[in-house]
Amino acid sequence: HILKTIILGQMLSLFICGTAVTSQYLAEQYQVNTPMFQSFINYSLLLLVYTTMLAFRTGNDSLWQILKQRWWKYIFLGLADVEANYMIVKAYQYTTLTSVQLLDCFGIPVLMALSWFILRARYRLIHFLAVAICLLGVGTMVGADILAGRQDSEGSDVVIGDVLVLLGASLYAISNVSEEYIVKNLSRVEFLGMVGLFGTIISGLQLAIVEHREIMRIQWNWKIALLFTVFALCMFALYSFMPVVIKVTSATSVNLGILTADLYSLFFGLFLFFYKFSGLYILSFVIIMVGFILYCSTPTRTAEPTALPQPRSTGLDNAALKLEENDSETPAVTVQFTRGETVVVSTD
Repeated sequence: HILKTIILGQMLSLFICGTAVTSQYLAEQYQVNTPMFQSFINYSLLLLVYTTMLAFRTGNDSLWQILKQRWWKYIFLGLADVEANYMIVKAYQYTTLTSVQLLDCFGIPVLMALSWFILRARYRLIHFLAVAICLLGVGTMVGADILAGRQDSEGSDVVIGDVLVLLGASLYAISNVSEEYIVKNLSRVEFLGMVGLFGTIISGLQLAIVEHREIMRIQWNWKIALLFTVFALCMFALYSFMPVVIKVTSATSVNLGILTADLYSLFFGLFLFFYKFSGLYILSFVIIMVGFILYCSTPTRTAEPTALPQPRSTGLDNAALKLEENDSETPAVTVQFTRGETVVVSTD
């Protein structure tokens, strides 16, 4: 089970690496910064595939029934998911890569707290120790970035960037906890279909407001089109595959596993963007994987809901309720006939 969890988590990391590398290549080589447009393409693919699947369903799992019962919940979920993606990418314009990598980890304790209260997950001491080890690995990776000279440029307003990262990490935690609840209690197709539907609407409106000028400035050629296509496919695969992994493990476990995505992006950057290599990167990868394996080695437990105490006496106010409860029970009736005409009836 641990080996399966490791493999699944690293597959997600590779998908995230694909989105990061293509976005950075678009920004550095072609000066294309369109995070909302890229998200819009992904949500449109989810809409085309999974919302269409819901549209062909019948009964309580149909698109109409889901919208009628839970439409407002999915609006909030779609909003959280869209803005989380946008805020993290937008933060790079204001703050440094170090700040983004460190503060993005804020989502993990938020995720654990939400899982505790909403999903009733209960952690052991080993889980907190494992999270601390993973965060230590992230710190080692950031230290390697500084030593390798990847922090030469400062953002225009570090405070704004840091706040955007914290808000984005918190929204990611809300989205992931909601995803775990929906996938384990409802269905994977429902989650992806609803996120695709409302994500397309919300990102489309935001795209028209904040990024229409950036899109008009793109000098389209086959290389830019290919990068957009690779980004969309990686993001679509990430969204499609993550619910499968969350159902096998948990949202917290998945978020710990994908901490290695930055390291994969770095390894690609050694060849594409000529980053300087440091042995600390290998050390940070090992530390993160040790923490991840430690977390997966002991399953979390789910707290049972507390039963409400039953009143001992009925009281006058509960007399009618008690009568209704008695009416629902069928008493045992015994009828005895004697030689005379007397009939004796007794009930237990």
